[in-house]
Amino acid sequence: MAEDIMKYEKELRKLQTQLCHLQAWVKHKRLRVIIVFEGRDAAGKGGVIRAITERVSPRVFRVVALPAPSDREKSQLYLQRYITHSPAAGEIVIFDRSWYNRAGIEYVMGYCTKVEHVRFLGICPEVEHYIVDEGIQLIKIWLEVSDREQKRRFAARINDPLRQWKLSPTDLASRSKWFEYSRARDLMLKATDTKWARWHILRSEDKRRARLNCIAHLLTVIPYKKLPRQKVKLPERSMKGAYDDRAALRGRKFIPETF
Repeated sequence: MAEDIMKYEKELRKLQTQLCHLQAWVKHKRLRVIIVFEGRDAAGKGGVIRAITERVSPRVFRVVALPAPSDREKSQLYLQRYITHSPAAGEIVIFDRSWYNRAGIEYVMGYCTKVEHVRFLGICPEVEHYIVDEGIQLIKIWLEVSDREQKRRFAARINDPLRQWKLSPTDLASRSKWFEYSRARDLMLKATDTKWARWHILRSEDKRRARLNCIAHLLTVIPYKKLPRQKVKLPERSMKGAYDDRAALRGRKFIPETF
């Protein structure tokens, strides 16, 4: 087990190093990229996104995880609140769930009408065509996990106080609606897997492998080059105006050093 973790961490570090090179390239070329992550509850989206963003700048790799829409947002165009988060030059925006809520949770749980669902599936490819035509690279990733593994992960959340916050009434309801979600997924893929915005299916039965495979894939679908870096030399501290700056903190309130 320990050996597997060490091997995983070694491979992850290699890939995260390349993500840093990709980051520099995106900034240099002023590229704009959107990465959409969708999938069943407990499929491992959060872990994949953390692995991607752990060692890069949040000003380049920007994560968008929107809460439920407000009453005002419900009165807007459905895609409006997502489009406002589109990337500027030199940014990669990662959607932790996206406008595809309408194709999944909203449809299955009855938060939208059948007419709204059908209309979304018809309009979505056109909107994504517009996004791509604007010069934004759009990458859509669906995490696929088995019934057995989802059940195991939900059970683990119930018993782990560090993960219980991940369980919502909607998450629990999704467990009983497995086949409804499967059919919703199938409809979504049929309508929106287009030549300009393909869906990439990521098997996430093994979380660590899924994270490595996802990063490796992103590094192949977003072309980049390693830019030369200027050698950095750490300057010496100037002694001009030197004083006992540690003593100046005496009497201030410090956090107790419990550890």
